Amino acid sequence: MTDIVLAEVGTPCERQVVAEWAQTAHPDALLRTLDEIDAENLEPETALIPARVVWLPPVRKGERRVSVADVLVLSNPRRPPAFRQNAIKKRRPDRVRVAVGEAATVADLRARHEQSSAEGEAFTAFVGVQAALSAERAERQIVGDRYKVPRLVAEQIGSSARFRDNAAALAADLGRPVAAVMAEATDKMSAFVATQSRLMDDVFSSTFRALYERAWTVSVDLDTLGRLRALNKCHGLIFLPSHRSYVDTLVLSEVLRSHDFPPNLVLGGNNLAIWPIAPVARRAGVIFIRRKFGGDPVYKFAMRSYLSFIVDKRFNLEWYIEGGRSRTGKLRPPKLGLLSYVVDAIEQLDDADMMVVPTSIVYDQLHEIAAMARESAGGAKKPEDVTWLLKYAKAQRTHLGTARVRFGTPFSLREAIVEGGDDPAALDKIAFRVMDEINAATPISATSLAGFALLGAGERAYTAGEIEEILEPLLDYIDRRGLPGPDAQLCRGLGLLSTLRELTAAGVLTRFDGGTDTVWSIAPGNHAVAAYYRNGALHHFVDRAIVEMALVAADRGDFEADVDAMLAASQQEALRIRDLLKFEFFFPTKEMFLHRLGAELDLIAPEWRDTPPTPQWIHQTLLATSGALFARRTLQTFFDAQLVVAQRLVALGDAPIDKERVLADCLGLGRQLELQAVIRSKDSVSTELYDAAYRLADNRHLIARAADAEPGVGLAGARRAWLDEVEEMRERLAKIAAIEAEQIGGIR
Repeated sequence: MTDIVLAEVGTPCERQVVAEWAQTAHPDALLRTLDEIDAENLEPETALIPARVVWLPPVRKGERRVSVADVLVLSNPRRPPAFRQNAIKKRRPDRVRVAVGEAATVADLRARHEQSSAEGEAFTAFVGVQAALSAERAERQIVGDRYKVPRLVAEQIGSSARFRDNAAALAADLGRPVAAVMAEATDKMSAFVATQSRLMDDVFSSTFRALYERAWTVSVDLDTLGRLRALNKCHGLIFLPSHRSYVDTLVLSEVLRSHDFPPNLVLGGNNLAIWPIAPVARRAGVIFIRRKFGGDPVYKFAMRSYLSFIVDKRFNLEWYIEGGRSRTGKLRPPKLGLLSYVVDAIEQLDDADMMVVPTSIVYDQLHEIAAMARESAGGAKKPEDVTWLLKYAKAQRTHLGTARVRFGTPFSLREAIVEGGDDPAALDKIAFRVMDEINAATPISATSLAGFALLGAGERAYTAGEIEEILEPLLDYIDRRGLPGPDAQLCRGLGLLSTLRELTAAGVLTRFDGGTDTVWSIAPGNHAVAAYYRNGALHHFVDRAIVEMALVAADRGDFEADVDAMLAASQQEALRIRDLLKFEFFFPTKEMFLHRLGAELDLIAPEWRDTPPTPQWIHQTLLATSGALFARRTLQTFFDAQLVVAQRLVALGDAPIDKERVLADCLGLGRQLELQAVIRSKDSVSTELYDAAYRLADNRHLIARAADAEPGVGLAGARRAWLDEVEEMRERLAKIAAIEAEQIGGIR
């Protein structure tokens, strides 16, 4: 019996390189190429040793990477043409390596062939695929995990018994021939499968890096990244980032690449499959898919099969669970489609698992916000095309501060599935866990806090000293809570002036310095832009704001005779407020939520657990902490938006409702009420916020009467009750404003 070195080579030079290596490493072995091997006639004990030649690019700036210049001259240093290979081998031997895969006997390969391959697949072809995959794994030890790219994808999926069985089941359901369904699924799969190449990965990274590297300095938590790197050694990772910019995936890709992570396979909408991005992006790992495909069962089957392959092979995945960029600065409701497909794949594959990595990406400033604010105010979205791409690239030449990439606590998707059991809301709970982790990891920027301060009093302008006075208790709160806050120096003194100048230069703020003091205010028409920055941090303050609102509610009547009853009533009130805001923020379970509120009250008044909470005590507590009351700045916008939708629904009586018409009417009504000073927050005039309020109304059966509605309570009456509830919340916010004014003279 003689072992065989199975060489995957394409030129005489590459064969010579492998032969020279084999003479030293395996002098008694035969050398055969994949085309020369006849696996059917080999002895079972024969060991096959996969080997291939690896060509490395020259070192540029400390890293071996293909440049755009290489592509422009039609050269690929990772696959040099045959006529150049001998010269490279002679003059630059450091660029030529032999990757040696794990050896396997013919008997072992035949057993694997019988167990896993599709019926009719030739054994020799199977051996060739396995040798290529083994050599591929060895090659990554040379080039680094950042070049771990899936190869032979279509061949592996199409030849699997699972694919054929599932195609047969679908064909039976559709009443179509199995061969026709398989052919259509394979054809549709070819439209979105990412045919990654190391060349295009380098080119994509080098070419599109300019879209962000001049605009932002990228900051990342290296300790967390190191733990993820160790986790990735034995688990596939699913990165689920927040989505605020077109460049999110470029920023995250470069962070992971520079720390030698395997490249993510990125699922994205085919609206961005535009020339010249799409041809390069597909070969760099971007999977362009239809925005909606629920009505196409074959497309759905092809997508499920592809994701199942990715899970099985433990390739890293990435998609944006919000389904689109945030228009308000807050996280959007999660889309569950792709998550459900990955969950299905894990449930169908024995012992398969993926680790979910909630990921936050935030920016000090974004050029895109103004356009998104216009869309939220009713403007049309401009299509993404070549002209748009050129304008976008031009706008990215200005430095905009820091882009911060942070990671939440990763968790096992399989364990989360098991914990969910048969709960019909199990998938929603997994998604909400992701969103809660993203929020927890999201750092608070100085621009967020500046927006928080300046949006507090309509058209009022502030001096830098007044802004600093507003931010001081906020910074103290961030420190006491251990939140991921900004550099405090950017919110004080010269640092604050620098932050305000940056926002003024960006057109978000306007400055007046014709008097004795310079004052800043929100630039006309840019309240939604300022709110975008503010909203990126609001979720950190929502629990505190709800505690304040519940305390105001408790500041009435006399509960001294029954302290427990007062505490119970306060908890129920907090849960009622939580329910009103459940389409705006992501809350934990009720038990965890109440636990968090207790921790917030510990910060406001540590003695509350031992002091009977009388109305007098509550008022004094609120008065004493008036400089650190956050509810008005945190919640006014959302209750103003709910007021507009509630008023519109009440005005409609029992008339049939068309959602799009209602939202359009709300824009007009919102502008009217803002001009009349009925609503305090100009940024509340937003289709995004009205849509959330509409979904709340629908959830409360205020759009159509529920089948189990209480007898005697009509639809109009239920809508009126919601309007009264919203008015009550706004009255509490006004009371908090009065408490602030009583303590500090109303400068806020």
